[in-house]
This record gives sequence, C-alpha cells and structure tokens, in this order.
Amino acid sequence: MRRSSAVLAGLLLAGACALPASAAGSAGGAGDHGFTIKDPRIAESSGLAASRLHPGIYWTHNDSGDGPYIYAVDSATGRTVARITLRGIGAPRDVEAISIGPHDEIYLGDIGDNLGGKWPYVWIYRLPEPKELKDRTVTATQYVVKYANGPRDAESLIVHPKTGRVYIIDKKQDGGHLYEGPATLSTSGANVFRPIAPVDLWATDAAFSPDGRQLAVRGYLGGISYDWNGGRIRREGQLDVPLQDQGEGVTYSVDGTKLLYSSEGADSEVVAKDAPDSPASKSPSASGGSASTSAGGGIGIGGSGLEVGGAVAAIGLAALFGLRRLRRRNARGAR
Repeated sequence: MRRSSAVLAGLLLAGACALPASAAGSAGGAGDHGFTIKDPRIAESSGLAASRLHPGIYWTHNDSGDGPYIYAVDSATGRTVARITLRGIGAPRDVEAISIGPHDEIYLGDIGDNLGGKWPYVWIYRLPEPKELKDRTVTATQYVVKYANGPRDAESLIVHPKTGRVYIIDKKQDGGHLYEGPATLSTSGANVFRPIAPVDLWATDAAFSPDGRQLAVRGYLGGISYDWNGGRIRREGQLDVPLQDQGEGVTYSVDGTKLLYSSEGADSEVVAKDAPDSPASKSPSASGGSASTSAGGGIGIGGSGLEVGGAVAAIGLAALFGLRRLRRRNARGAR
C-alpha cells in the first residue's frame, strides 16, 4: 500500500519523539576525502561528478534559477577554481544532474520537471571538459529529449564511461525506471529514451563506477547498488548513504574506491563512503553492527537502541526536508 510522504514523516517523527532524549541524537563522521562546498554561489548543488582530467576536482551545478553555469570545486579546499558558462544553448529550466562520459566530455541534464511530468521535452547539454581550470565560456551542444511513455520528472542522468551511451532514471516515490537513450544522441529532432529496467527507489541521482560495471543509485533516505550487466541491471545490495538535508548528488571517486554524496544548501558537506566493492566496505564494524538500507532502499539500522533512536530521528527530519523541497519545487512550477 502506498503511503503519502506526510504520513511517513509523521510516523517517523512520532517514533523519534517517543524515545529518551539521550537516544535522539547520533554522531557520524564525514568519511575519508569528504569536503565542504564553500562557494556561496552554490546554494542548491543538485549533481556531482568527479573529474578524470583534473584529479581532486569535482564538478557541480545549481538547481533551477542560477543560469548556464557549472562549477569546478577543489576537494582539497572546498573552493571553486572555475565557473564555466555554457554558450550555444537556451535558458536552462531545471538542471538536475551532471555526468562525465568518455573523452572527458561533460553532460548536463536539464531534466527536472517542477510540474510533475508535464514538459513535452527536456534537454541534455554536452561540452568538452576544459583543460585549463579558469572562469571561461565554452560552447555546448544541446539535445532534445523525449520519453517513449510520456513526460516525467527526473534527477538522474548517467553516461556509460566505456560506451558513451546516456541513461536517465525518472524520479517516482514508489520507484521509477532506467531509461536508455539512442546509441548516439542527435541534434536533429528528439532523442527518444525508452524504459529498460525498473529501479526500486525514489531516485535523486546515480553514478557509474569508473569501469562501467556497477551502477549506484541514491535517494533521499537510502541507495541501491546494481550490477550493470549490459543494462540488464541486477540488484546487488544497499548503499551506505549519509543522512543529508536534501541529498541530490552522488559520484564515484576516480579510483572507484569511494562514493561521494552531496546535498543542497549553503556550505553543504560532501560525504565520502566506501564503495560497495572496495575492501574497506566488506570489513565488519568495530561494534559488530552496521548501518544498512532496507529492502526498499530506505535506511535500516543494526546496533544499539541509541543508534536506532538517532537514526529514526534523522530519518524523520530527512523526510520533512524532502517534503519541504517538494513544496518548494511545486511552488516554482506554479509560477
């Protein structure tokens, strides 16, 4: 039975409030190689991609309302080292995802839909990653995208690192689908994306492993690791997704050992976690318990009652943040 987000948030918060005050909080580390985005211009980071051309640099962008910009952030300092202005495209509407394909090309997904699946088409922008990191203007190619089964909202765009084929995952509360684009995108006419596999998550972003064999999909409250299997994805396990205010970005590190998760908000923290196949991710925790996600991609907790209480409280807050975001997006769409 499908429940509304409001009901879910209420139940979670009620459970958290019923716990003792000492059980209502929990502390967690950011993980190795995390950083904080310090640029005040980046207040709604909605996608994240690790640069292979410039190790230690992560590309991000704002949600709707910023302009045709992407930002190169130095993970050593959290500071922006370049803002790239896209030339040759229309006015971006709702940019939600960024991915890097073969040959160091950046793909930007203007694929959000504040009206909940009403736009007759959305766009993808492609541009070469600049070899020199400085503020500059770069000419981009714009592609028109339509879905075979009608308009929909989406926040996840991924480019296979070996084939260069582009995929989109739509965003639906009860789970969406992986959509496959044409083998080669065309600037003449619409590029039709077709559903090829279900995704059991309210997806806010996704990322390929550097070798293209694994697909990580995150949501607000959890994530799923898939074996790519040539596009016939097979679910392998849960991702250790951190609790964030409005978690909307994920990328693999260049060496594939980490998954980095980003969130909207000023001075937002990018949290690094061990990737599912890394040796560190397979070692048991010191306490014998571990944080994992439930069968539906949500958060499940093993360990003491204190950990459970903190997690329940955090989940309730995260659900409310998700609701706040939905209300804000709906208000934008109404304007």
